[in-house]
Amino acid sequence: MKRNSEKYILTDKMEWEDLGGGVSRKFLGYDNQIMMVLVKFEEGALGSPHQHFHTQTTYCAEGEFEFTIDGVKQIVKAGDGVYIEPNLLHSAKCLKSGKLIDVFSPVREDFLDGSGVSYFGKK
Repeated sequence: MKRNSEKYILTDKMEWEDLGGGVSRKFLGYDNQIMMVLVKFEEGALGSPHQHFHTQTTYCAEGEFEFTIDGVKQIVKAGDGVYIEPNLLHSAKCLKSGKLIDVFSPVREDFLDGSGVSYFGKK
């Protein structure tokens, strides 16, 4: 099934989708091959350990986060990037409220059908 977003995604006209635990998101564009998502975290919010078959890159647009990828921890600040190979266990803890831009390939079908939000929470 072919699925894709609108050509222009104007975020000021969109509501944040509340994922619970101090995390919310906006979809910035997708088709069957790729997806970009803006994710907003409150301080202390968690992306609990999880893994998926998608390749993921993340740009830290604001704030500060502690990422753990395959057991290796790293503090990531605004302007930094992260690359996560498929199937690696990874997590993120928000140290200073901020926003991440996540890019996935292929598209996260689980996000679109609502089943892929269970790994967000607050400690």
